[in-house]
Amino acid sequence: MVQALTQSLTLTEFLKLPETKPASEYVDGQIIQKPMPQGEHSTLQGDLVSTINAVLKPQKIARAYPELRCTFGGRSTVPDVAVFQWGRIPRRADGRVENVFIIAPDWTIEIL
Repeated sequence: MVQALTQSLTLTEFLKLPETKPASEYVDGQIIQKPMPQGEHSTLQGDLVSTINAVLKPQKIARAYPELRCTFGGRSTVPDVAVFQWGRIPRRADGRVENVFIIAPDWTIEIL
């Protein structure tokens, strides 16, 4: 069950809160805690990330990330799988991947 918390916070205030387990998301001014993943969900998520990366990553087309916080458009979500085109992956000056993604994924997958 998804639980919506009734706190009234701005996105900036929400992002200063400590991370929760499972993750909480900020959508339309509401904080919504995701349900705790279970076995079947985790199996599908792992298989999807592995398969997507096996096909797209070697050719530098795109990369899949599990449970990555993405903050954009006044919201902050944690999709089960977020896929970014290779050239859109936020990187540091030294080429390493950034820790904070403040752009929308090209593809999001939620496992129900």
